[in-house]
Amino acid sequence: MQGNGTVRAEVVALTGFCEAAFLAVGADAPTARDATASMMHGSLHGVDSHGVRLLPHYIRALEGGRLAKAPQMAFRQIKPGSGLLDAGDAQGARATYHAVDLAMGMARGQGIAAVGIQNSSHFGPAGAYAKRAADAGFVAMVMCNSDSFVRLHDGAARFHGTNPIAVAVPSGAENPWLLDMATSSVPFNRVELYQSLGVDLPPGVASDAAGEEVRDPNRAAMLAPVGGAFGFKGAALGGVAEVFSAVLTGMRLSPEVAFMGGPDYGTPREMGAFVMVLDPEGFIGGPLLRAAMQRYLTQLRASPVREGCRVLAPGDREWEEAARRARDGVPLDPVTLAGFAELASGYGLALPY
Repeated sequence: MQGNGTVRAEVVALTGFCEAAFLAVGADAPTARDATASMMHGSLHGVDSHGVRLLPHYIRALEGGRLAKAPQMAFRQIKPGSGLLDAGDAQGARATYHAVDLAMGMARGQGIAAVGIQNSSHFGPAGAYAKRAADAGFVAMVMCNSDSFVRLHDGAARFHGTNPIAVAVPSGAENPWLLDMATSSVPFNRVELYQSLGVDLPPGVASDAAGEEVRDPNRAAMLAPVGGAFGFKGAALGGVAEVFSAVLTGMRLSPEVAFMGGPDYGTPREMGAFVMVLDPEGFIGGPLLRAAMQRYLTQLRASPVREGCRVLAPGDREWEEAARRARDGVPLDPVTLAGFAELASGYGLALPY
């Protein structure tokens, strides 16, 4: 038992529990594999808002019919380097990992490729999919829109979703350069995590129904766009994800997407997402790219710092956290523990702790 009522679970056991839960509800093996992989990426790298705490939600959506248990996905290649993947109401990770694989296949021949995803759902941590491409030697960009929970700059109503953007680049080291950011101040799932832990929100991240700032996570009616006083930049970045994910794919805009938290878990959400992959061999080549990234990261990490501070490249904090959690286990908050206990009881599963 840790502080705030959390418990740690070993990575292999936690992975097995998640996969078993998906199979128990009737999801096919690829859905169980991909949904678990994306959640474990979040939980292992310290992105707990998009980690295994989502498991009870995904199981509920599969039980209710919002998500297809055995989705029939269909890809239509429209140009040599682009096309649309109809995900068939798949769980979002299942659709997005497949889209990355399709884009990598096209990029090997074309140098650059993009796949727009249709009829998908919540896909969790965007960085999981960009990292998959970078681990295979590609540069990748992934984004998605989601149900409205973020006000515009100076706005007093929900408009964009948290609309994440991720970019990954092979670094010449074990881990890539990886940017994974919500275009809101924080993801909404982090508000739920803070509610579970009984922790106040940081300043400037959430608003009440009138658009006024609140610190109590239980009073948060909407999120602020990233950027604080310069939140117009975050609102515009949210618009970038909106255009690529929803407009370019013909899917629902954020204000039109059904709320992730129900109560309707039977109607598909008809969400879009976007994946773009670049093959370095179509530019300077993989070896030169990796050498340049090493030169860049060496200079970045050696840059002078303020007293008591440290300069990090995108992803550095996550790699360090992943090493700790691989050794010490993944922390599970009280709400997640309660959800796991209900799943274990309902489906006859052994808890992973």
